Parts: sequence; C-alpha cells; structure tokens
Amino acid sequence: MVDVAAKGETRRVARAAGRIRMHSATLRQIVAGGMKKGDVLAVARIAAIQAAKRTSELIPLCHPLALTHIGVEFTADRKGSAIECVATAETVGRTGVEMEALTAVSAGLLTIYDMCKAVDRGMRLETIRLLEKKGGKSGHWKASARRSSRAGSAR
Repeated sequence: MVDVAAKGETRRVARAAGRIRMHSATLRQIVAGGMKKGDVLAVARIAAIQAAKRTSELIPLCHPLALTHIGVEFTADRKGSAIECVATAETVGRTGVEMEALTAVSAGLLTIYDMCKAVDRGMRLETIRLLEKKGGKSGHWKASARRSSRAGSAR
C-alpha cells in the first residue's frame, strides 16, 4: 500500500459509470418489476453500496476508507436496450475514492446480470469508467466527452 500518512485530509468525491446491455424484453421485464428474483434495481443498488464499503477487502492494496456518502442511480436506456449505473462515492480523507465508485458500478451491474441471467445469458457489461474525481493534491479531474461517451463500446 502507498503511505498516505503525510497527506492532508480533504473532501474526496468520485463518480463512475457503466452499462449493461441486454435484450429489449429483458429490459422491459426489469422495468416492470417482473423478474422472479425480485426488484432487480433495488437489489443491485444495495449490492453496489455494499461493494463500495468493502472495496479494500476486494481490491488488493486499496486503503480501507470511511465513506461519508455513496449514491447509486440506475437509468434505463430503452433505445440502447441497456441500463446505466452511476455511482458517487465521498469521504474526507487522505486518499481518493475512485476505486470505491468503480467497484460500486461493477457490483451493481454484476448483480443485474445475476438476477436476470436465467432469461438473458448474453447480457454484456460495457464502458465501466471513471467520470470525475475531486479533492486531494491532483485536484479536479473530469473525463473528456469523447473518452466517457459510448463511442468505442462493444456492440
């Protein structure tokens, strides 16, 4: 692990996003709440929050952080037959929360896959990426529109 003892505590915020592409019928079933395993997006939100809180247990060399906030939002993209997940992680500390936001997105999308795989094994996780980070010595960073867009994603 990197020694962060000499770093000052600052407010740290990171936003990450990703998508899961699926058959349109699968998306309709999720939105309608018709999956046998229950409310897919509610369970995926809890999984994402839990994963963010446990990132240091999942990713070697990540510092354990006391998160002050983790927000997870899902948006159905009917035209693209996908669900987008955006996670925002916040803390006041000596190291950033990028990994927590990225882990939240990954776990949320994987949970959607798990809950829907009986009806659609061909779902694809796509474009998991950092959108923005604030705080710390490096300051504010935001992904360029070109880098954070859907361009270049597998279809």
